Amino acid sequence: MTHVGFTKEDFHTFTIEGLEPRMEAIRSSIQPKFQIIGEELRAHLAQALDTDMHLHIAQHARRTTNPPNDTWLAVASNKRGYKKHPHFQVGLFDDHLFIWLAYIYELPGKQEIAKLFLEHEEDLNTTIPQDYVVSLDHTKKPAKSFQTLDLTASLERFRDVKKAEFLVGKHISSNDPLVQDGEALMIEIKTTMDTLLPLYKLSYTALNEQSIE
Repeated sequence: MTHVGFTKEDFHTFTIEGLEPRMEAIRSSIQPKFQIIGEELRAHLAQALDTDMHLHIAQHARRTTNPPNDTWLAVASNKRGYKKHPHFQVGLFDDHLFIWLAYIYELPGKQEIAKLFLEHEEDLNTTIPQDYVVSLDHTKKPAKSFQTLDLTASLERFRDVKKAEFLVGKHISSNDPLVQDGEALMIEIKTTMDTLLPLYKLSYTALNEQSIE
């Protein structure tokens, strides 16, 4: 099986001036790698969850002026889209690669998920490794160390603030040799997603209780 990593040039894509030139670099250099990586992740997660999973690659179609600062693939249970569903992401900013289990603001039922996570906060603390990071806004590069995160406050904000989000996973620096080693990178991505599968499954119990499709 072919494994692909990401080069310095891939990360430098986000320094290219102009929407179309940057998008052309994303389409020609990054998206073909997303297709390869994403298909393997889709199959891996489908087997792990015993359900159909679907690959979505960000197209940034709504952008008309400003070029994207990051780009990503997503794997979700819904064939038509991912933003309204719990999903896994792999993507790039200019200085790091991210691996997320993502709950973003478009998600219906995020209040129910937040409430359930708060009820199971001890389980989250046990499941999520201390060296993982959490983002409360997927559009921003910085993330907070899970080790120092106020989990209760973060989940309450996710519950109460309409635009609040909760993404948990790993950042890997663009300078880390791992990002260029396709086989090792795939192992790292799969391991991260497998670690977070209990949270993914838990969140769906909240959605199923609310009969949200």
